[in-house]
Amino acid sequence: MKVSRDYPKKARIEMIPLMDVIFLLLVAFIMMTMSMTVARGIPVELPASAAAEVEKRSLVTVSLLRDGTLYLEREAVPLSLLREHLSPLARREPPPRILLSGDKEVSYDRVLSVIDEIRKAGITAISLETKWKP
Repeated sequence: MKVSRDYPKKARIEMIPLMDVIFLLLVAFIMMTMSMTVARGIPVELPASAAAEVEKRSLVTVSLLRDGTLYLEREAVPLSLLREHLSPLARREPPPRILLSGDKEVSYDRVLSVIDEIRKAGITAISLETKWKP
């Protein structure tokens, strides 16, 4: 014999499946944001340094490749025109910081000539990018 209920069954929201879905969405968003992170500079083989510190502010990237090619952000720039490209940036308030990425095979003389051009443009805050060596 079937027993009938006098009251209708109440709908419930189950919390465990809801938390599973929210966790999966969180993981998906984390993975998507990590995949969207793009290095602003040109890939170079960096020298290693045990005393390197991580720079957390936004920087203007200058990259110097092994063959001597110079890049400002992702645009190839001859050394003679680097000052011309950086001068408008130097007039901003506050002046930008430069992150200089030089291949470890590039001569010291070439790196110093790039640093000189950056300073002549009016920017004195220059950081050299290195790999961290434990």
